[in-house]
Amino acid sequence: MENKVLAIVDGREIKESDLKNLLRNLGQNAVHFQGEEGRKKLIDELVMHELMYSDAVENNLENEEEFIEVFNDMKKSMLQQYNLRRMFNKVTISDEELKDYYEKNKYFYNRPEMVKASHILVDTEEKANEILEDITDGLSFEDAAKEYSNCPSKQDGGFLGQFGKGQMVTEFEDAVFSMRAGEISPPVKTQFGYHIIKLIEHMPARSAEFEEVYQEVKDNYFVIKQEEVYKSKKEELIKKYDVVLFE
Repeated sequence: MENKVLAIVDGREIKESDLKNLLRNLGQNAVHFQGEEGRKKLIDELVMHELMYSDAVENNLENEEEFIEVFNDMKKSMLQQYNLRRMFNKVTISDEELKDYYEKNKYFYNRPEMVKASHILVDTEEKANEILEDITDGLSFEDAAKEYSNCPSKQDGGFLGQFGKGQMVTEFEDAVFSMRAGEISPPVKTQFGYHIIKLIEHMPARSAEFEEVYQEVKDNYFVIKQEEVYKSKKEELIKKYDVVLFE
């Protein structure tokens, strides 16, 4: 796409790429500048930036002591961050290293016992039993949830998604983790009311295969390698430059 010129201020061009950079820097606030009117406001803002720059140069602000101090602080910080990024960008990891790390830390990638389930929540045991009768007579669990459940999950046919132990109240957890896939429970009482639970899938605890968690292993090991490089560089630089600590 052509990087067309949008304006010229004091001989300096404002281009489409400048507008895109400004939008990117605005983050979520960019939504307030959509459409032609928003685009015009942003271009006006870029023009103002250039006008302020010209005014600063004309008034020789770059030689003021306060500006020089701020500029040097910013330069120092930017050099520090750039040097760190440059150092970390040199970190390389082989698949052999990752595999070795995974084998030594398999326990970290264990997958806990999980279930997928749906439920119908009502206020009384009597109502729960009536719904169970309707389901026995042919009403689908999903339609029953949409019609009778007090839980917001009714919009999804009562589907609660996938979850593990410790995420539901005790009575609900004890019931759902003791069920077989496809089974529908009798009413289960909790502090929220009476639940009819349908177990969709039960996933036993297991060790994840290396290929399955490759990216997770890579991310974790990369952090470790970064810490090693950081520590090594720190030791190297402490020997090279004078460091005096005052507690």
